Amino acid sequence: MTPTSTPSASSTADAECLALTRSLRRRGTLVLSLFGLLWAFAGASGTGSATDVVPLATEAAALLVTAGALYLGYREGAAPSPRNVDLPRKWARDVGIVNSVELVAIFAVIAAANASGRAGLVPVGIALVVGLHFFPLARLYDQWQYRWTAALLTLVAVVGFVLYAAGLTDETVRVVTGLASAVVLWASAYHLALRG
Repeated sequence: MTPTSTPSASSTADAECLALTRSLRRRGTLVLSLFGLLWAFAGASGTGSATDVVPLATEAAALLVTAGALYLGYREGAAPSPRNVDLPRKWARDVGIVNSVELVAIFAVIAAANASGRAGLVPVGIALVVGLHFFPLARLYDQWQYRWTAALLTLVAVVGFVLYAAGLTDETVRVVTGLASAVVLWASAYHLALRG
């Protein structure tokens, strides 16, 4: 945010920037946590039937981890972010474009994997798309930590592809890709919630 010349206008701009920073921090924690939960549930689905102990325990743990991130991100006594975000012009529009491209790419991955008879690559392809979309989001949200989110999710996708190419079962690939993606997203959520 650009400072203005008068002290009262400057303090108003600073308050608005602080409020925007806090809002983006909370929204990021929410989105990252919930998508981490979805990835964990996807990973848990490869560990056995819905009534088995392992998937149920995994899902219960995922709910607790998600709830913890949300609590930390939305608590009233949270420390302020160490800095205010410096957003580029038209950042909201560009975020919408990035997220729209991501959504189209996810549907394309699902369609291509199913059409080619390689449904086991669906979670790998989605992890890659999600990882890559964090690279521009790091700049658009002025959140440097999204670069490591992007890099780690991309690495998860590469590992998943290697496991698939090595002939491991679709369930194993889904467990590894799903749970590893969940951990990356939760780590990012906790970082936002605790450090801003």
